[in-house]
Amino acid sequence: MKFRDYYEVLGVAREASQDEIRRAYRKAARRYHPDVSTEKDAEDRFKEVGEAYEVLKDPEKRAAYDRLGENWQAGEDFRPPPDWDPGFEFGGASYTGQEHVDFSDFFDSLFGGGARFHRGFRGRGEDQHARLEISLEEAWHGATRTLTLQTPEVDAQGRVHARQKTLNVRIPAGVVPGQQIRLAGQGGPGLGGEPAGDLYLELEFLPHPVFRIDRRDLHLDLPVAPWEAALGATVELSLPGGAVDLKIPAGSDSGRRLRLRGQGLPGTPAGDVYATLKVVLPPASEEARRLYREMADKLAFDPREGWGRRTGGRG
Repeated sequence: MKFRDYYEVLGVAREASQDEIRRAYRKAARRYHPDVSTEKDAEDRFKEVGEAYEVLKDPEKRAAYDRLGENWQAGEDFRPPPDWDPGFEFGGASYTGQEHVDFSDFFDSLFGGGARFHRGFRGRGEDQHARLEISLEEAWHGATRTLTLQTPEVDAQGRVHARQKTLNVRIPAGVVPGQQIRLAGQGGPGLGGEPAGDLYLELEFLPHPVFRIDRRDLHLDLPVAPWEAALGATVELSLPGGAVDLKIPAGSDSGRRLRLRGQGLPGTPAGDVYATLKVVLPPASEEARRLYREMADKLAFDPREGWGRRTGGRG
């Protein structure tokens, strides 16, 4: 007979942890389960996966297998040494159900006969992930959204069907982009009566016409008139939580950034609001031109003083 590499069957490294082995088994068992798989060799692969897991899930069996496997490669002719002793008494796998299949001769040669395995795999459903787009206002105040999803469902005969499911999702106030909401039991269906997995919704914010969102901070470009920037002013900002006043210091240049501490998305701590000033000229008119000419005549101001000046004469 040929030596079987149970680590290769499950697709894990020899130093894999028990959690990694368990996850690999669940993934492979779902893939090859004869009741749901469309692959033509599914039943044989399912048996191989179950046999590998029966050995590697148990620290004693795994240690005995590792001791023997050090001197063998997968596919090589194999016969256990005459004095081979796994070091424990193997009483066979205990599974419930009506239909069983035998483990391989290789398995029996290692651990003795009598091992049986149930086709009806039992396992918790897989966790699923999806994205949910929400508005800044929903994140600020909290909201309830109704979602309609297509989810797989396993019937009593083990067949998988698509089913439409409607969920009411509560969005807590103060959530941030990338945050996840867990819906327990709304993920992939379990097999063999085991519970379903969970559904994780990752929140993604819709573009906002005014604000740019960075975690709990809000950023905006604030248009101001030249005289507001020059003389100072107090302007009103409309935030999702209500109106707030922002004081613009006199002599502010375009591009200056002002901060409103604690006025961003609610949380512990709350975010901040950052307003970047953008000086905007009034619409062109005869009166505006008259005032600009008057300023040009009366103000000794050169915005390019010391900038880009030539030095010395031409050669």
